[in-house]
Amino acid sequence: MTREAVDPITLSVVRGVLETTQREMTLALEKTARSSVFNLAHDYSTALFNARPEMILQGQDIPIHLGSLIPAMKVVAAYFGDDIHEGDLILHNDPAWGGAHAIDVCMYKPVFYKGELRYWTVCKGHLTDIGGPVPAGYNPNAKEIYAECLRIPPVKIWDRGKPRKDVLNLILTNMRARRDQEGDFNALIGACQVGERNLVAMLDKYGPEKVEVAIDTLLDMAEAHMRSLIAGVPDGTYAGTAVLEDAGHGFGDFDITATVTIEGDSCHIRIDSPPQVPYFINSYEGNSHSGVYLGLMMFAQLPPPYNEGLYRCVSLDFGPKGTLCNAREPAPHMNCTTTPMETLTDAVRLAFEQAMPSKVAASWGHANGLNIAGWDARHDEEYVTMVLATIISGAGATPVQDGWHACGPECCFGALTSGDIELLEHAYPIIIHRYSLMTDSGGAGKFRGGSGTAWEVEPLNGEMTFITFGEGRRIPAMGAAGAQSALVERKVGRIELAKGDEVKTIRTNVIETIKPGERVTNMNPGGGGYGDPFERPVEAVLADVRNGLVSIEGARSDYGVAITDGETLAVDAAETARLRAAAA
Repeated sequence: MTREAVDPITLSVVRGVLETTQREMTLALEKTARSSVFNLAHDYSTALFNARPEMILQGQDIPIHLGSLIPAMKVVAAYFGDDIHEGDLILHNDPAWGGAHAIDVCMYKPVFYKGELRYWTVCKGHLTDIGGPVPAGYNPNAKEIYAECLRIPPVKIWDRGKPRKDVLNLILTNMRARRDQEGDFNALIGACQVGERNLVAMLDKYGPEKVEVAIDTLLDMAEAHMRSLIAGVPDGTYAGTAVLEDAGHGFGDFDITATVTIEGDSCHIRIDSPPQVPYFINSYEGNSHSGVYLGLMMFAQLPPPYNEGLYRCVSLDFGPKGTLCNAREPAPHMNCTTTPMETLTDAVRLAFEQAMPSKVAASWGHANGLNIAGWDARHDEEYVTMVLATIISGAGATPVQDGWHACGPECCFGALTSGDIELLEHAYPIIIHRYSLMTDSGGAGKFRGGSGTAWEVEPLNGEMTFITFGEGRRIPAMGAAGAQSALVERKVGRIELAKGDEVKTIRTNVIETIKPGERVTNMNPGGGGYGDPFERPVEAVLADVRNGLVSIEGARSDYGVAITDGETLAVDAAETARLRAAAA
């Protein structure tokens, strides 16, 4: 029987309810969470699924979370099968069980209406700790997943409306800074309940049949948008390769290649990566979904709605099991959402750009960050956190504008926030001496890449452990359309450890400790530039120098612009003409 089409007004209202529900869920997380990772940095995501289960709305949140929720939801629903009941809450994080990143814990709540399963509300959030030998989970010395974290396959923490206190206690007992973890768990539970409340109210008003037709129409609309885009790409096979740099642990640089085959209004994406390694940069299949989908959406730049319909015409092949982008247990993986995901994203986007060079854009800076942990004498308790402010890099330039400053890293695509410095200093026994843009960090180009950031911290009342993760410390963000930088060493990330008069530069992933009076500074890469930097208007380069974004040396070396350093900065027109003529 053919269902009656939904009228445009009802379709618009249902769409608005779904979008508002998602936003209310994210606000509930922000306003009720305990840790700075949630309430300051917003490192969480939300989504809504129907009973099939298909993602009917993805939040405009963290890309590294959202793509992986699609396969994870299917694994969780299939695992419990008919044993899903009103009032259940399911927790899950294990990448070998369809998850993505063990410290990004997922909460799933089935939504029933008049006794029938209709929807799922889903939240994923980055906890500040997930057990294991290293605070905050990122263990650069781990050779297998068992040395990283507490693994949680799909498990009910509420059963028919009754909390499973024994299960929750087991999980929380295995985590540091239990008060933060328990508070963030409660925030995830509350956000799922907010979503349930709104969806049930929508069904009360419009009835399940009309709402289902509207949602199916929105899924079809997203599919039509993607099919129309792909139909405009010339048929053929295109490949893009991006390099994952060796973070100093002896494995060498790795090539990740995406091969995109376009046929009519559908495409197939194959990922080829080297064998997995005994180091925390392996990506399980769920996480790799996110990397591929982000690369696709960076190229597509489609309007909403954003739901699983977008990917109906896209088939994926991650290569054989046991590879870097299709890991199998017991591969360590904790760095996977930044490394190798950002390289995987670059490879997919580059492959599509081979097909349509008019849509070329530069890469964003990759993540290069710090986690910190220690004892807080003020409250006589342990503290641990991932400092999201330490991974804020620059965005890539486009054919029409400079990259945004302090907007990255690429894996989060502008969805992270730094939070107020004063609030971080209030939450933890630290003092932050510097949080600023990095001069010369943006990739040179006709349009300049966005600047990365520097974050400098000192512990106040005791020893502090810091753990480094990420890459981008040797290979800068890729430019586009002829962009290149002379001062490459200023476009990459690095970490500086200052103890007395000694300053050590760290370009690997390590676990170190510092005491009061000692400091560690994290410096993030900028985004890539677009176009020939010698075509950048001289006035724009001068403005960048005056604003501290480009140094006088950088103006000369990267842009061929000579600037005199007197009482006021000014362009030496004759020398600039000579420099640019010589380069031409």
